[in-house]
Amino acid sequence: MVRTAPALTLGVEEEYLLVDAETYELANAPEALIEECQGAMQGQVSPEFLQCQIEIGTKVCQDISGAREELKRLRSTVARCAKRHGMAPIAASCHPFADWKLQHHTDKSRYNELEQALAGVARRLLICGMHVHVGIESPSQRIDLMNQLSYFLPHLLAISASSPFWMGQDTGLASYRLTVFDNLPRTGLPPQLNSWAEFERMTGVLVDLDIIEDSSKVWWDLRPSSRFPTLETRICDVPTLLEDTLTIAALAQCFTRMLWRLAARNQRWRLYDNMLIGENRWRAQRYGLNEGMIDFGQREIVPFSVLAEEIQEILGEDAEALGCRKEVEAVIDLVARGTSSDSQRRVHKASIANGKSEDEATRDVVRHLIDAFHDGL
Repeated sequence: MVRTAPALTLGVEEEYLLVDAETYELANAPEALIEECQGAMQGQVSPEFLQCQIEIGTKVCQDISGAREELKRLRSTVARCAKRHGMAPIAASCHPFADWKLQHHTDKSRYNELEQALAGVARRLLICGMHVHVGIESPSQRIDLMNQLSYFLPHLLAISASSPFWMGQDTGLASYRLTVFDNLPRTGLPPQLNSWAEFERMTGVLVDLDIIEDSSKVWWDLRPSSRFPTLETRICDVPTLLEDTLTIAALAQCFTRMLWRLAARNQRWRLYDNMLIGENRWRAQRYGLNEGMIDFGQREIVPFSVLAEEIQEILGEDAEALGCRKEVEAVIDLVARGTSSDSQRRVHKASIANGKSEDEATRDVVRHLIDAFHDGL
């Protein structure tokens, strides 16, 4: 196994929904808005599958401080440009009351092909996510670390959960987004692979059959990026708050360093079957932070407040080395106050308690999401 320390650089991608600033309904991005954003952000912004979506991506960042400045700049620019068009961005993986059947996909060849290939499954993709890239130059190291890092994917999902509502109803889930995304092919937890060659053979079969053009159409929760020498964590809902995005990015970076550090000492994280990790994935999807996770070593369900303390302890050395101790320690406060899904439900509950209708309450949730998008900018 390669012992050279990987770069562990950071890159973050976030997808936002665009809403009318007065009605809070979804709004399609006019071409002028996309062009204005692209001019201001030098290729770091792009349209998404649906016309009401927009995606940003940071430059390669050496540390979490650089990622913070990038995300502040990108979020601020999207908000400023959208405001000039009577619109506002929200960072939530599902719009609280929008109807997916009324949305239209972006008229570009890649999206037209995607809609044709996936049919009705694609048309329901009124969802947004957040991806974290961590730089690892060695392909074999990417595979080895991917196998071990899968254990922590449910934890990251639970922390990021921001999609409790769908078409005006409380779904009872913390991350309804995954119920939509998991209908696509080539999604879910990554398989445990023996080598980079095995990954190339597996994806090469589909490429040779013209089923996919390259491995970018493999949409696992965690994958080797098809474009960059990185491991790309894809399981997360898009966090509403900037600081929560930074905490999740720091955790992904630190988990990766911790696992590399173990390997350098001829140790490794125990591998568990995807059936077991999938059970924690479901718990994160259903409950977020509120019902704990299964500790397979102890064979018990551990409250997330305890897990947060353990995560901070396990990653202490790595957070110090990577300069992100503050962001990693913030997981304690995040668990205490709850996820975006929790805060959205609190807003909705308060509105109903004040005598508002369901329609008014869900619009209050969107108003809350607009305000929260600007927090920390």
